[in-house]
Amino acid sequence: QVQLVESGGGLVQAGDSLRLSCAASGRTFSSYTMGWFRQAPGKEREFVGYISWTGGRIYYADSVKGRFTISRDNAKNTVYLQMNSLKPDDTAVYYCAARYRAWSTHLNDYDYWGQGTQVTVSS
Repeated sequence: QVQLVESGGGLVQAGDSLRLSCAASGRTFSSYTMGWFRQAPGKEREFVGYISWTGGRIYYADSVKGRFTISRDNAKNTVYLQMNSLKPDDTAVYYCAARYRAWSTHLNDYDYWGQGTQVTVSS
């Protein structure tokens, strides 16, 4: 069982930066691919990016490539989402998710989810 808690969301202006954190419980965090997803009002939840359990593979959605960076600290059981050059279209609830020893861009492939943190970008 893995429990995930996101933090770091807030209200920022376009062009600002924000870093989200996702803290995981459990001893096997280093065995899980960690994904980030987001859901804007009235829209389906969409893939943002993932980092493999070793950190050796990182993949981003085209919409955030070059602006967002995912990293992880297995010693702290935490994964991060650094978001730069934020746009109003990035406004959404951001979720982290965990999948055991496999990577995927599909939300249905992930086993554990956090409660989400709101990011609002004003123009």
